[in-house]
Amino acid sequence: MNYKSFIAGAMAFALAACAAGCSDKKENDSKPDTSKETTAPTDTTAATETTTEEELQPPVPVEATDPNTVTFDDGIFDFVTTRNEDKDCASGTLSVAEIMGNKMLKFTDDNTVPLEGKVQKVIISATKLLGSEGAAKVRSIEFDLYAQATADHLKTDDADGVRAPGWIGGGGGTVTAKEDKWYDFKEFSGGEYNFETSGAVHGTFKFLLADSGMCWTEDMEDANFLIMRWGIANESDMYIDNIVFYDEDGNSIPLAEKSEVVMNDELKKQLEEAEVLASEVNSQAKDAIEEASRQVAEKQDQ
Repeated sequence: MNYKSFIAGAMAFALAACAAGCSDKKENDSKPDTSKETTAPTDTTAATETTTEEELQPPVPVEATDPNTVTFDDGIFDFVTTRNEDKDCASGTLSVAEIMGNKMLKFTDDNTVPLEGKVQKVIISATKLLGSEGAAKVRSIEFDLYAQATADHLKTDDADGVRAPGWIGGGGGTVTAKEDKWYDFKEFSGGEYNFETSGAVHGTFKFLLADSGMCWTEDMEDANFLIMRWGIANESDMYIDNIVFYDEDGNSIPLAEKSEVVMNDELKKQLEEAEVLASEVNSQAKDAIEEASRQVAEKQDQ
């Protein structure tokens, strides 16, 4: 017997058996243990599609929840004025406009001021909304701000020529009763890049130094505050809605009776109509007198 051949064959057989055993162990280690509980795999594709569909839905305006909210639903905005004295102030007009069934205060920017450094500013009179006594109780103010693009000049990381307002932010301030000192409110920011009309950016202004007299008092003739939108990245109009004033206990402050305001407006309208009617009657009476005088003169000549 050739022992060398026998030994070589035996060694080859042993090596082959060892390799097969190692291969089986690796396969067993890589397989899941079916005796244990397993979690079903997440369908990331479906989740991504769902998220994408949700992101594509345009933002919906926020509805008022507090009964003492200035909603502009009545169309009245005579307590708001624009500020355009400074060189960086945007120039524009005020109105009440509707977005998705929700009426808001609209600042229509005429875009005569360049975007770089431009600030959209509106002044809101708390005295006209709350009365002097109510204004003196104010310790914080909350509101919602929106922007609507009017051009497709926005540049983003993904594209150029986007019709969206871009980043939205700003701040505000007021003159306090103590030495007519200018008081800076906290800044706010937020916004929506993907749509022509942004979502609501919620702003909160607080009189943090109220205990030292840095707030409004009853003897102020017009306690008012300024809302400013800056960092404007694209031509766009500004909207404001859902203004609420809160006292030191966090309770909303009742608004002045709107019925009085509406009544005054109605009386004013009736007075204007009466003046027009009186003018027409006077004109007709004058014409009648002139005609009668003419006829009398003609008879006398005959």
